[in-house]
Amino acid sequence: MNVIICDDHHIVRDGLRQILAQNKNIQTIDEAANGSELIELFEKAAYDLVILDISLPNQNGLDILQAIKRRWPATYVLMLSMHPQEQYAIRALSYGASGYLTKDTAAEELLLAVKKIAENGKYISPSLANCLALSLNTDSAHALHEKLSEREFDIMIKIAVGKSLIEIGNELFISNKTVSTYRSRIMEKMNMEKNTDLTRYCIENQLI
Repeated sequence: MNVIICDDHHIVRDGLRQILAQNKNIQTIDEAANGSELIELFEKAAYDLVILDISLPNQNGLDILQAIKRRWPATYVLMLSMHPQEQYAIRALSYGASGYLTKDTAAEELLLAVKKIAENGKYISPSLANCLALSLNTDSAHALHEKLSEREFDIMIKIAVGKSLIEIGNELFISNKTVSTYRSRIMEKMNMEKNTDLTRYCIENQLI
């Protein structure tokens, strides 16, 4: 199995490399510091598994995940994040991720996740399985952002980190007017009026 690690912190990549080296079925371990570098390496070589940080400088790991699954659908992607599983895991899985682990995960669980993904394409930890079950069985008390569609959620995050409507439109290949329309829908669903309200909400809910 050929693996590539995408994380902007060199020390994190080194740590992951040392853990993964314990798996004798892994032949290659390459590294990328950002999404652009990751895509460039993908165009030169074939990878079976990407271990992808969800928070990269000026990039959203969920966007990179979707780009990979569009162009290389057979590739497994294991999301790694500092955010709690319940914040992003369900969305990551719906975008095609094969698993989601937090960065405080023990080395043994990372190796188990890689092994399970290699065998059947998915790894769901017991704690994540519990989160998924609760999300299916809970009828009320949902967080405000759960009312948003996938595209609305994506745009909300981009607004919250300070991107302009023009920047968002360019990233998503849609017009500024369309982005503005999405922003209005988001504000209505979230019962908010200003971008700073979204930023505060996202910080408080550990979405950014």
